[in-house]
Amino acid sequence: MTQLTLLCLPYSGASAMVYSRWRRKLPEWLTLQPVELPGRGARFGEPLHTDMRRLALQLAQEHIATLKTPYAIFGHSLGALLACEMAHALRSLGGPEPVALFASGTAAPTMRADYDRGFAEPKTDAELIEQLRTLNGTREEVLANEELMSLTLPVLRADFLLCGRFEPQQRPLLNCPVHVLGGKADRATTEQLIGWSKETHGSFSVDMLGGGHFFIHEHEAKVLRVIKDQLEIHHRRHAMAASA
Repeated sequence: MTQLTLLCLPYSGASAMVYSRWRRKLPEWLTLQPVELPGRGARFGEPLHTDMRRLALQLAQEHIATLKTPYAIFGHSLGALLACEMAHALRSLGGPEPVALFASGTAAPTMRADYDRGFAEPKTDAELIEQLRTLNGTREEVLANEELMSLTLPVLRADFLLCGRFEPQQRPLLNCPVHVLGGKADRATTEQLIGWSKETHGSFSVDMLGGGHFFIHEHEAKVLRVIKDQLEIHHRRHAMAASA
């Protein structure tokens, strides 16, 4: 059976383990590969990054040797920006482009002036906690846990700087399809989501789901259905090519 690999990049403050439960819910031909970022999870002892392109290049260098099968990249929020940068970095290293890029829950690279306003400078602990509160993705008892917050806030602070200091770059566009997912109650506007169409020569689609910023958890089944339906086309194509 021809396998297709799905690299998954986490959102701000998160470990790649947020995607681990997806393994049980994806078809056999789709291999989930969560991408852990330095400074969290199994890589907790490594320094945190605040430079998006440097981080993307490091991740591309770490993964390029293992990308022997066709692959796609999914990222939510910070992860979407990083997924796009990683696709470019892999190409710059001589690797193949992904068969698809899934950008979820954030404004396009060229439409971030308003979206990231105020994120270019480090935020205080209180500001970070308030930001978590407005995103409705963290329970109040977690926000009140000082020990847990002491581990989470440095990661979140660096991740916000990754986004706040990101600047779009003139370069050849990607050729792969770009599929965007957005939450109807999230702060990314329709215009900011459609802006992702400027990142590729390939096809483009937008799927709007109910919920706020963490719609990928609120409506997990729908998110996975979009991913599976889009990638099934590529899976069939590669399966036919392999059997020809």
